[in-house]
Amino acid sequence: MSEAVAPRPLARIRAAEVATLILLEAALVVCWSAGFVGIRFAIDHAPLFLILLWRSLVSGLVLLPFALTIGPRIRPRDAFAQAMFGLFAMAGYLSGFALAIARGVPTGLVALITDMLPLAVALLSWPVLGQALSARQWLGSFIGLAGVLIASGWSLRMGDVPLWAYGLPLLGTLSLAMATLLQKRSAAGAMPVHQSLCIQCLSASVVFALFAWREGSVLPVADPGFVGGILWLVFVATFGAWSIYYLALRKSSPARVTAVLYLSPPVTMIWAWVMFGEKLSWAMAAGLAVSLAGIVIVARGGSRRDERQDLQLSSTDSR
Repeated sequence: MSEAVAPRPLARIRAAEVATLILLEAALVVCWSAGFVGIRFAIDHAPLFLILLWRSLVSGLVLLPFALTIGPRIRPRDAFAQAMFGLFAMAGYLSGFALAIARGVPTGLVALITDMLPLAVALLSWPVLGQALSARQWLGSFIGLAGVLIASGWSLRMGDVPLWAYGLPLLGTLSLAMATLLQKRSAAGAMPVHQSLCIQCLSASVVFALFAWREGSVLPVADPGFVGGILWLVFVATFGAWSIYYLALRKSSPARVTAVLYLSPPVTMIWAWVMFGEKLSWAMAAGLAVSLAGIVIVARGGSRRDERQDLQLSSTDSR
């Protein structure tokens, strides 16, 4: 007589889910930071929008066969919705921070501004999702922001950069925040990641092609630096960062996932130190610790309420 197999304890299952989410968030921070460094590297070898065009086009074309053959059939209305998300999340966000870097805004400052995304999500959550952060989550968000200021403040410098250029990454951040929230509430957001990312990349490439044509050409540059930069941006900053970003969104709330990106500025500086020999600072270590404390507060504050709201929203979307 065989013994009945006891079910896995709920606590063990929950611990495995938490561990998976933490690994996803760590990988997200690394890959997200790599996008800033990749743009900085490639911009020395080709015009800005030519880089963004081939980053998006190559990414979309690589994913296209998988998007067409693996997963559910793509409905036209869902494809249209994903194309709109691509205009906000890809074209809007990437253009904002890349143009700022091209205009001379320091990479650390660009990372700082764009990683105010949790605050942008918080501000837009009420009108878009009908959700609001708890007082504890607001506190954690501001502590995380303070950590970013500590880690990145030493590298800020105005120089000869036009003042309006500092608003570009802010506009890109607001664009990504809107796309994040709209995708969270849309039924099209349930599309498999490889399909949604394919459509978003291809739709963004259309926009970038128009601007690249105005810059002078849409043809790739026969330069090893350009090719290497595109491969870096495609496989690390696009496939890595955006795929993990959307996967994490499906396993957690927008507030928690975007709060993790507070770690991006100090990690961006580590990438810059490794690749370009930029100096590090003790402020980075202090800022990293403060940011981590803020992230923990955001992750724990009001989590049960957020989970109930997400479940209600998911059930509504499924209908």
